[in-house]
Amino acid sequence: MTPDAIDPRVKQAAGDEALETSHEAAPIFALHVVTKRFGGIVAVDEVDFDLEPGEVHALVGENGAGKSTLMKIVVGLYAPDEGSVEVDGEKIGFSSPRDAESAGIYIIPQELDLFPELTVAENLYVGRHRPRSRWGGIDWGEMQSEARRRLESLGVNIDVSKTVKELSVANRQIVLIARALMGEARAVVMDEPTSSLTDREVGRLFEIIADLKSRGVGIVYISHRLGEVFAISDRITVMRDGQHIETAPAADLTPDDLIRHMVGRELKDLFSRTHSEIGEPALELRGLTRAGEFADIDLIVRHGEVVGIAGLIGAGRTELAQAVFGIRSIDRGEVLVDGKRRSIGSPRRAMNAGIFYVPEERQSQGLILEHSSLHNISLSVLAGLTRMGFVRRGVEKKTAEGHAENLTIRGAPLSAPVSRLSGGNQQKVVLAKLLAVEPSILLLDEPTRGVDVGAKKEIFRLVDELAGAHKAIVLISSELEEVLSMSDRIVVMREGRFVGEFTAGEATQENVMAAATGVEVKFDTVSSGGAA
Repeated sequence: MTPDAIDPRVKQAAGDEALETSHEAAPIFALHVVTKRFGGIVAVDEVDFDLEPGEVHALVGENGAGKSTLMKIVVGLYAPDEGSVEVDGEKIGFSSPRDAESAGIYIIPQELDLFPELTVAENLYVGRHRPRSRWGGIDWGEMQSEARRRLESLGVNIDVSKTVKELSVANRQIVLIARALMGEARAVVMDEPTSSLTDREVGRLFEIIADLKSRGVGIVYISHRLGEVFAISDRITVMRDGQHIETAPAADLTPDDLIRHMVGRELKDLFSRTHSEIGEPALELRGLTRAGEFADIDLIVRHGEVVGIAGLIGAGRTELAQAVFGIRSIDRGEVLVDGKRRSIGSPRRAMNAGIFYVPEERQSQGLILEHSSLHNISLSVLAGLTRMGFVRRGVEKKTAEGHAENLTIRGAPLSAPVSRLSGGNQQKVVLAKLLAVEPSILLLDEPTRGVDVGAKKEIFRLVDELAGAHKAIVLISSELEEVLSMSDRIVVMREGRFVGEFTAGEATQENVMAAATGVEVKFDTVSSGGAA
């Protein structure tokens, strides 16, 4: 998230009148001393929270702090074990999100819950009345026209006849936002809504939020990007370990205050690199091309080097990484590992060559959610854990426990399904799989997407250690601060081609974004907060 993407006029656009009204009216909803347990784990512990009309109330905290659980109680996905939920001052208990939607309360979850085999238009109408033709059948033309109008109101042009599985992660998230806004919303809970959006798309989302505020709609905004939190919020609530820590006007807090409340300690030097000796080329790409996605890619990544790939979503960065890992085929070009040409036609061949890929979409591509964390970690090295066709359970457990301890995976036992973990801890399980394989070349695709500041620090500590251990690392991130702080060298991708290259000393937000967009970019507005 670049600072320029956050327009400080967004708050003003919401209108002073709407804000004054919000402080006079009763809360849209309020939670009083709410507690939720899962077995012996207390996920939410006696928490108070409310949302007023026409305000953005940010909810922040580390992964596993209880934020998403709290909001799932609001919309009826979970019932509180103790405490109460009020809507318009009256106690109420929703039994499902459909009940909450009937009261005008919608949630846009962090992990996408669209139907991949249905079209964009069909997904927008899930759970809603579909227009009918004069003969009583579904009016598909009207459905598609309305879907196009809804998406155009978000400033995007997506083919509504495409299936969702054909869309990028960013466009899937936009479809989910559009679906939530199809109803007559009084309150919208947005859980990490910008984690896969470009700066331009974030700016458009903020305009939509400002419009909703001006109409008296309340927004709960859950995000780890503190620059966004301060740019868009009227109030901020901090949670830690399932407990309410602080609620205050955004103007009365600083990024340092938030981080201290979130992690219970000072957090300095979030992204830091120690000097590592850069050796011989580990990975070399020569003229790598895949029609319609990327073309003529030349790249050298050396042992002990972190090469950042910057660019807007849709530039071809993920497609390139997946081709190097054998997920996508290559039309022409060569891949060399330690100076030797390798035929990479599958992930197994890539791993045999010492290459490992950490995917952008961890839930669908990096994990088996119904399996335990232990089994997920050991899956990538299962062949080495077997003897005469049987898994050596003791060795498997010791391997998983060692990596889990190194990455401080917490929130549920290793024997529990990985689906019970927070997003940040799920990402750590993916990284634990990487450590188990011990590759020489790492392709990290948005490794901190949707994780909190504490988890980011741990992830980049690991990146620094791996570079120091002579690993060659390709880092793909949409957050420029991460790329600038962690990379020895930065290449910029636009429309499937490399369009710029900078050393760490040469790279700035201005010249990297200028290369990524093809236009001059200025950064002179809101500070990103230096934290996320």
